[in-house]
Amino acid sequence: MTSKTVQTLDRVVIRFAGDSGDGMQLTGDRFTSETAALGNDLSTLPNFPAEIRAPQGTLPGVSSFQLHFADHDVLTPGDAPDVLVAMNPAALKANLPDLPRGATLILDTDEFTKRNLGKVGYSSNPVDDGSLDSWHVHPVALTSITVEALAGFEGLSRKEKERAKNMFALGLLSWMYTRPTTGTEAFLEKKFGARPEILAANLAALRAGWNYGETTEDFASSYVVQPAPMPPGTYRNVTGNTALALGLVAAAHRAGRPLLLGSYPITPASDILHALSGMKRHGVTTVQAEDEIAGIGIALGAAYGGAVGVTTTSGPGIALKSETIGLAVSLELPLVVVDIQRGGPSTGLPTKTEQADLLQVMFGRNGESPVPVIAARTPADCFDAAMDAVRIATTYRTPVILLSDGYLANGSEPWSVPSVAELPGGPVDLATEPNATDDAGEPVFRPYLRDPETLARPWAVPGTPGLEHRIGGIEKADVTGDISYDPDNHDRMVRLRQAKVDGVTVPDLEVDDPTGDARVLVIGWGSTYGPIAAATRVVRNSGRSVARAHLRHLNPFPANLGEVLHRYDRVVLPEMNTGQLALLLRAKYLVDIRSHTAVRGLPFTTVELADVVSQTLEEVR
Repeated sequence: MTSKTVQTLDRVVIRFAGDSGDGMQLTGDRFTSETAALGNDLSTLPNFPAEIRAPQGTLPGVSSFQLHFADHDVLTPGDAPDVLVAMNPAALKANLPDLPRGATLILDTDEFTKRNLGKVGYSSNPVDDGSLDSWHVHPVALTSITVEALAGFEGLSRKEKERAKNMFALGLLSWMYTRPTTGTEAFLEKKFGARPEILAANLAALRAGWNYGETTEDFASSYVVQPAPMPPGTYRNVTGNTALALGLVAAAHRAGRPLLLGSYPITPASDILHALSGMKRHGVTTVQAEDEIAGIGIALGAAYGGAVGVTTTSGPGIALKSETIGLAVSLELPLVVVDIQRGGPSTGLPTKTEQADLLQVMFGRNGESPVPVIAARTPADCFDAAMDAVRIATTYRTPVILLSDGYLANGSEPWSVPSVAELPGGPVDLATEPNATDDAGEPVFRPYLRDPETLARPWAVPGTPGLEHRIGGIEKADVTGDISYDPDNHDRMVRLRQAKVDGVTVPDLEVDDPTGDARVLVIGWGSTYGPIAAATRVVRNSGRSVARAHLRHLNPFPANLGEVLHRYDRVVLPEMNTGQLALLLRAKYLVDIRSHTAVRGLPFTTVELADVVSQTLEEVR
């Protein structure tokens, strides 16, 4: 056997792709976890069908997981893979258009049968017909080698042995890119501890994959990607949904209030319910409701009872929850509504990403019912965004809508675990005694007597002696909370509720303009942060100046936003919708926003946005 070389790379993008039953999400997740443990910066993009089990071997059934890891700051999951692991012809056909010429292909040749080729329209086998000559192809009989490696496991059927081929592929890629497997071994022991033979088979397949890479002559090199420089601290790999769940718990802890989640399972928000259901020891209660309306009703009831009430959903659920959000506006109670956006309309693209709920969450209720709206920008940032949402809700006694999306929810990146003592926020005061006197000088409770700074009304827990008050959706009289149909009172209450939202304290918008002479500003919100940052980096590396800024707070906007927008000759706004934020900014600030939009269910690529920025720069030369 020829001696093998070890090459050092600064970055790699790997995509695992196969049938939805091939375990590609698990394989990618385990490779990601080992990569994070090595200290590489990383970003991931899981991509899977909405169907629980699409027809085997077909294009609609292809599931993939892309990982970009590097020895430097990573901003996106990568525009295109350097390595594609395709477990069947459908995975190859679905993903080959994304693979640059000269990239590496690893194919499970056992699955390239005449029947499987025919399912996706291949008239000949691409493994040997010359159509893949532009790529570095490694044909590996993954399935049969896995079965052979497990020959000693007589208690397992051939089908059960074949299911371990994803572990063989993981072992091979772990050898190829010098990843440890100890974490995966511990994961398997926990997952299959009660089934010793299944555990032993998966471990054997994982090690067989590693040994295959070590001994076969088909792979002449392995690769090393050094750790990325990061500030000292404790890190863990998190998805956006996990980070968001942790942020909600941390914020409730800082507020000194219990947390209750009322939720109905919906893709891609369900993982928040799963994560919070395991945190009962931290003062968390989770209720899986019978529908979306019940979920938010439970959360609002909990808020009335003094808890941090949270409900999680996606776009279709926001439509169903809109009446109760309006009720929360009228009651002026703290409530956090989490919208993990997905492709629409209606059922749309349940497992794909989109940013098309902005106008719905801003205006999708009857009457004048303003709510603060904030958006997370990266998976790790979902933690901070969740804390911010709870801060605003509890400080101003208002429902708050927190926007994430499928890209952030399922994507992952390293997260620096903060010290609890350094987290923002503090105890939230509840009303404990009367706050006014009546005409006779007797102490009374006025439920709509507002804080002069925040305009928040008292948060009075039911059953507190002397604090009895009326609730409901009918308009309240100012201060007293009595039912009122008086026109002037209604006008006053509408304007007070609007003024309260307008007065929410948000930081000024920060602009990244290193040279100070940029004439073009690229602004974004939500998950476009990574692609915008990567694109402006490309443009700056070519010697041109461009500024960028990113909005966390969408209602109210930062106080300096108008001044920032008017500072530049051109403002470019990429959105994964048809231009919703652009519409709002044009209307409010009378700025000619250059909207760049796409609604493909996928995040923007770096190259795409860099081209848009470059074209805009040409216009202002």
